[in-house]
Amino acid sequence: MSALMDAVRAGRTPEVIGLLDEMTDGERRSVLPELQALRKELRASPWEAGARRAYPPLFAAGVACQTGAAAVATWIAAADMRWSQTSSALLLRLLGDRSPQWLADLTHRLAERPATSPVPYDLMAGLVRLSGCPVPTTEAYVQGWVGHISWAHQRGGTLRDRLRQDPHLPQLVAALFETNGVGGMLEWPAGDGPDTWTGALAGLTTEGVLERKVMVDACVARLLRGGTTTENRVFLRLLKLLDLTEEERSERTADWLALTADAVSPVASYAQSVLAGLVLDGGLTARQLGDMSSAVLFRTEKKLVRAQLVLLGKVLARDAGTADELLPSVARAFGHEDSEVQERALKLVERHLRKLADAGARAELGVAAEQLIPGLRARAAEVLGASPLVAEPAAYEEVLPPAPRPARLLPAPATPVEAAEEVGAALASEPGVAAFERTLDGLVRHAHRDRDALLEALAPVVTRRWWNTADPEYVLHPDDHFSRANRVLDAEDGLDLLLATLRGRVHTETLRASARQESPARGCLHSALVHTFDIRLWEVAYRMRTDPLPFLLSTPTWSTGLLDPDELVDRLDEYRRLGARVAASDFAQALLRVRRGDRAAALAAAERAGALGTPEATRLAQWLTTGTPALPPSRRRTSGSRILVQVGEHPSPEQDFPAGFRSLGGASDAFGEWRYCHHWSDGIRQHWVALLPEQRELVAVRLVRDLSGTAVDDDRGAASVLPHLAESGGEAGEAVHLCVAYGLGARHPEDRLAAVDALLTLAARGQLDTALLGADLGQLVRSGAVKPSRLAESARTAAASGANTTIWEMLRHSLPVLFAELPTGGTGASVRGLGELVAVAAECAERSGARGEIPHLAQTADRRGSSRLVAQARRLHSTLTQP
Repeated sequence: MSALMDAVRAGRTPEVIGLLDEMTDGERRSVLPELQALRKELRASPWEAGARRAYPPLFAAGVACQTGAAAVATWIAAADMRWSQTSSALLLRLLGDRSPQWLADLTHRLAERPATSPVPYDLMAGLVRLSGCPVPTTEAYVQGWVGHISWAHQRGGTLRDRLRQDPHLPQLVAALFETNGVGGMLEWPAGDGPDTWTGALAGLTTEGVLERKVMVDACVARLLRGGTTTENRVFLRLLKLLDLTEEERSERTADWLALTADAVSPVASYAQSVLAGLVLDGGLTARQLGDMSSAVLFRTEKKLVRAQLVLLGKVLARDAGTADELLPSVARAFGHEDSEVQERALKLVERHLRKLADAGARAELGVAAEQLIPGLRARAAEVLGASPLVAEPAAYEEVLPPAPRPARLLPAPATPVEAAEEVGAALASEPGVAAFERTLDGLVRHAHRDRDALLEALAPVVTRRWWNTADPEYVLHPDDHFSRANRVLDAEDGLDLLLATLRGRVHTETLRASARQESPARGCLHSALVHTFDIRLWEVAYRMRTDPLPFLLSTPTWSTGLLDPDELVDRLDEYRRLGARVAASDFAQALLRVRRGDRAAALAAAERAGALGTPEATRLAQWLTTGTPALPPSRRRTSGSRILVQVGEHPSPEQDFPAGFRSLGGASDAFGEWRYCHHWSDGIRQHWVALLPEQRELVAVRLVRDLSGTAVDDDRGAASVLPHLAESGGEAGEAVHLCVAYGLGARHPEDRLAAVDALLTLAARGQLDTALLGADLGQLVRSGAVKPSRLAESARTAAASGANTTIWEMLRHSLPVLFAELPTGGTGASVRGLGELVAVAAECAERSGARGEIPHLAQTADRRGSSRLVAQARRLHSTLTQP
């Protein structure tokens, strides 16, 4: 081995630089293959001590020995060189003897790399100085420049001073407006002062360092292009700081009109205020105002719509001649989703209708009035002098989205290579129940058929797994990780356990002890589910080491975890034919998954199983004959604002199962166990549901506290299990409905959407108890666990899918609980936002043709004032009591 390679492997960077300085170009090129071979060697184990030591000199040597600019750029930007920690000054010294043209080529190749590439800005800027080339304006270079300027505060001076000293300031500032992902960087330092990015750029524009027209045009163009919320906020703040003159505002009328129509709400609001000033100063024609109004009144933001109606009212009051042009634009608000906006628009039409001279415009108003809610529609017909429609409306028919159909699992992977591909895919992203169970079965089958072929196919998959390292400095051995409390954290961790077992990284004694463990005496709410999920994996891993199983009995037939009884009988028959020994936990899981709800199929399969004569087949026949047991008794308790459920002992044959499964039939206390929970993975919950695919209530009762956290504590992600609960089997009782109720009031939109999916699925399957769900929601809103505004958004989303009757039947049981508080002067969380919830109820009642009365509604509608709550209560009361 050469002295250079010895120094590289030893991590002696100064010595490597000295040797490179003494080498000719030809000698450098000759050593390049050895450097590339070493790089390939280190890539297999980048976190080992030897690799971390060798990377800095290897990085520097590779830069010096490459001859082409493209090759050097690729070497510098390579992902495996990200942590080399070689200084930019050292690289610039190594490259300083190259020609300016070569350096310019390298500069632009590095600048054109993605912004996520590990190319330091100091290196690119140094290359620009060395080569004298034009400054790049790519995303990577501009983002690097912004970061460099921001962090240079450590050297003193203001941000404006640092910008003023930059020789490429005009070009880079112009590029700011064209660069994606720069908004968040421009928000640091935070605030609106002169030493922020927006303050500094505005100040430099005032000084004349930056051209004003270019800055204003660039700001407006960037806002027209759109972008993230942060980018819009930053560039809007800059535009406001530029303090446009009247002339600058008026010459960009077309831009303001486009922004009011399509921009995000803050930007549209600013553009609307600019146009309002132009309108009141006579700088906008009635036609332009009408076009603007048509666009703004079509938007959903009530603040923008109300401001536009106020502006229209001012113009109509000042100039009667604009009525023919503007009143049809006002009528655009008749179709707004908010009834208060509709009423404001109708009042404006009523106030100025006498100024209307065009019969065509009046007819247009009459057509638009058909979009009003029923109460306002009759009033509009009277004002416009037209007869209200008296035709019998078509009977409302609820059309719910179809319930998702369970998917049948594909056959197990046929070859070791296919099994390895499935493992790789499952480890790359959270596997669902179907993918996990199919992958697990594939590993078991091929470990039994040809262990060596499976290990060879898995080699590329396990190369970069955290447990597959021989580094003596790595502090956590795989055996220590998996044996710590004998727990598997999630599905990915379960696959890692099996892979580490196949590779001999987990001790046989650890596998044996973990496979025979009993249910923990103390744990959290999830302990029974966790232990049931884990114990099967431990036993499968132990059998892989000692007596491989031919295949799994418990692999489900369907994506919900359900196993067809005939398929389980066929598997037991194959075990009998092979003389294979059944794994107790695998068979117990198969019994929990086998379908017993279809009694005819279950009894027929029981007869077949009884004829096999094996102990497991006889046990299956008894199990299928027994049928699904009744749910254990449950009761509700409150904890602060939460409502939780606890259940007693489950009188079922689970007590005859292996010790690791018996805790499933035990009582569950939602109050005393949660403090010790460490089960934070959201993805694992769907696998818990699949443990008991015909007894989802037993799973749901252990998830209620998790779901309550999405509403009470603003937790994220727990509601992702709700669609799986809704698609599962068994009774949907108190716990399932309470879980859905918490999800509907969750803090995060994705959790609320998951709850809406679950609600619609239960409704489509005929399993939704709207009275129970509605009463739960009423109690949760009253206690403050669920905010009315969040519930209103969820209810409106569900109703938009066609479930108007379902949502009305739910809310008609929620609202009385909340209305009852009002006479006592309630002003708590249950009152704030209640008007929006009543508005959704009124919409659903109008669309579904609901009639009748609900308790306390009349008293609420008779309250004084014109608050949103009172107005919507009157609307709902009118709808329910009209003939």
